[in-house]
Amino acid sequence: MPEFVTVAADIVMTTAGTQTTGSYIPPVPVLFRMSLIAKRLELIHQCVKSMSAARRVDVWTVVLGKAAMKNKHQPGVPLHQQVRQALLEAIGRGEYTPDAPFITERKLCEQFGVSSTTAVRVLNDLVADGVLVRRRARGTFVAEPRPSAPGPGPTTSSANTIACILHGHGRHETRILAGVEDACAELGYRMFLRYSAGVPEQEDAALRSAIEANASGIVLYPVEGSANPSGLAEARRAQVPIVTVDRYRPDVPTDAVIADNLAVGYDVTKQLIQLGHERIATLWNETECTSVRDRLTGHIHALNDNGIPVRPELTVLRPYVKHSAHSGTVEALLKMSRPPTILLCSNGYVLAQVAEDLVAMGMSVPGSVDLAGMDDAGPFDILPLTAVAGVLPSQQMGQDAMRLLHARISGQGDKHDVEHKILPIEIRTRASAPGHLRVVADQ
Repeated sequence: MPEFVTVAADIVMTTAGTQTTGSYIPPVPVLFRMSLIAKRLELIHQCVKSMSAARRVDVWTVVLGKAAMKNKHQPGVPLHQQVRQALLEAIGRGEYTPDAPFITERKLCEQFGVSSTTAVRVLNDLVADGVLVRRRARGTFVAEPRPSAPGPGPTTSSANTIACILHGHGRHETRILAGVEDACAELGYRMFLRYSAGVPEQEDAALRSAIEANASGIVLYPVEGSANPSGLAEARRAQVPIVTVDRYRPDVPTDAVIADNLAVGYDVTKQLIQLGHERIATLWNETECTSVRDRLTGHIHALNDNGIPVRPELTVLRPYVKHSAHSGTVEALLKMSRPPTILLCSNGYVLAQVAEDLVAMGMSVPGSVDLAGMDDAGPFDILPLTAVAGVLPSQQMGQDAMRLLHARISGQGDKHDVEHKILPIEIRTRASAPGHLRVVADQ
């Protein structure tokens, strides 16, 4: 069907643009092309004749819609914006209503001749703009019209707007954002997004911007450390509820949705001990945050419970990626009289850097030494490279944070009671995977 529609739409578009008037005789190449078009149209006609009447109408609707999209192409205007505008016009004409499912991604690709990536982007943009809503187990629908508050500017829908402030663009943060977006669509909120880039001053500016925009609440992925709490304090004075994700600020009482970081450190270490590792070196990225401190505590508890001495040189809490000579850390560890048999990395970013440094040293993984990860947050999927790794419930964190924020906005519960929701983590091992990767240095 998609291939048939593509050919048919191309022919309709080409035929519509071919004119012969008066005594004009087209040149041979054009006649040849028109001959081919005639033959293809005849094949299409035969194909369509075999279909039911309803199916024929559906097919030609898609064909003509796709051809029209090609003829309407506006130079300089991105394709996704053209499709978005076409859908907005269709909604305005009443072709899609709140009580009926909206056009699906697959049908959007067929009707407009776009890739699935473009279709997904268009639908996500319309959801983010509040034009569409996603309803669990039902699909995507046109949003019910909401009465607008008087006055111009971004605060007109502030009663239904929340801010989401993240400190990075990695896989973990992207999944958190997807969870927040899902819950916003489910609960009828609009969201504006800001990134702090891990810089306290930028986080503070983002918090103030959310307050000035009269956001109903804030989902915050806090930066490392405890500097610049003024934005958080201002939000509390303005009675804007905040829910933090991934970690929390011990110095500022806020609701939080976090992974069971104590269990991450304990369970990953326990699995490594069961695999025969007793000399486990920990390598960290951030150090001034609750998630890391809890993981280190869990790691030490697992060592103690299994009768393995805690060696300060293997459990020291210091940043690895931020260190100016990070490869020196691994090199020093592996030159010890009794070197570690496995390097336990706090996250995927540390693990990626460690793997690169080991290759530069002419070592292979697994082989010379093995790797493990406390979570899968990083530039790529670390699971195929690790003996054991924790898997964070990132998307669920975002969903639950937004639902908790909605409860606070709606006035549910005592606003003075701080709630920390702790989500379980999953542990995966190399033995349970269908395959794994090996990093080998060039000889």
